[in-house]
Amino acid sequence: MSRASFITFEGIDGAGKSTHLAWAAALLRARGFTVTVTREPGGTSLGEGLRDLLLHADGEIDPHTEALLMFAARNEHLQRVIRPALARGEIVLCDRFTDASFAYQGGGRGVPAEHLRTLEAWVQRGLQPNLTLYFDLPVATASRRRIADLKAPDRFESQDAEFFERVRAAYLARALEAPERIMVVNASKSVSEVQKVLENRLLMLCQA
Repeated sequence: MSRASFITFEGIDGAGKSTHLAWAAALLRARGFTVTVTREPGGTSLGEGLRDLLLHADGEIDPHTEALLMFAARNEHLQRVIRPALARGEIVLCDRFTDASFAYQGGGRGVPAEHLRTLEAWVQRGLQPNLTLYFDLPVATASRRRIADLKAPDRFESQDAEFFERVRAAYLARALEAPERIMVVNASKSVSEVQKVLENRLLMLCQA
């Protein structure tokens, strides 16, 4: 038996969250769970269009505009993908969610937390992830990993180290506010070590 669960994966760029999300989806599907994998910004045709704009727009975007676009994409994502999948009893694995807005638009860009909390309450209407896996990594290490990827950086990946220090600090502050939901994972460890830590937590959550 399984129960619907909403699990989000968070971390600064280079922390390895996408790698662990793909592994988690394969693990859960191999155990017989029905899994929906999605991402933010994105997940819907509208969301993917906004993702392209947010990641690759020419010129600056006002931080408040950026936050509003993120939550517009999130509202569509919740209505069209996340809530329906949960209603069907599925496991939803999402690459980033609202914690990323508090980290990137809040910590990184300086949008006041009270503005983000207002948008969070309006768009989510009480829905929060059952579990958030935050992959924590020193900024310098994450930067080396991003450089090793050898791909053109987007608007967020191209920010300086001070930006990512603020983002990381905001993630850690958010984790302190919700320790029952947010699991801080030491992403400096090897992939296999990290996944060994995650396996039992994921299976316990998803099994009734």
